[in-house]
Amino acid sequence: MEKIRVKEVIVVEGKYDLNTLKQVLDATVVATDGFGIFHQREKLELIARLAKQQGVVILTDSDGAGFVIRNYLKGCLDPGVVKHAYIPDITGKERRKARASREGKLGVEGMRPEILLEALRRAGATLDDGVQEAHGKITKADLYALGLSGKPDSARQRAELLKRLDLPERLSPNALLDVLNVLVTKEELFAMYR
Repeated sequence: MEKIRVKEVIVVEGKYDLNTLKQVLDATVVATDGFGIFHQREKLELIARLAKQQGVVILTDSDGAGFVIRNYLKGCLDPGVVKHAYIPDITGKERRKARASREGKLGVEGMRPEILLEALRRAGATLDDGVQEAHGKITKADLYALGLSGKPDSARQRAELLKRLDLPERLSPNALLDVLNVLVTKEELFAMYR
């Protein structure tokens, strides 16, 4: 498989995630060293500087720790230069590990290359293969109209949609809105509920 060039800087949690991406991509990949980013001002400043230059794609694991790191970075970086790539919830363990993670989910390092590439495409990363997604804007009112927020059964319906779209189960309604606007058009979303 030929490496695919990505314009944006990709931010991942650890060195094994970085190594996995470097096998597939010709890209700048920066590891946060997990929660180490909370204490590494220089690394955060570097990520912010790279984001200004090229934009960044945050690609963390879909477990609780991954969302803590993603949300921390989201609060520290200019939202205009940040894209969010999400990997699906897949149970299992990485080959190098003796046992599965606490939540039993594969992380970035355990994903197949085609899953990682699809996550980057869905996030709107600039890939050299020219495949870019263009989607319409979905609003909170649309989520309400479809019963995905503000109604007694909304949590269950959101969980079903997350599963259907192969998305992490921990997405809040606001994060779901961001993700949907990357993945599907308003028309496609409404078509799912006809």
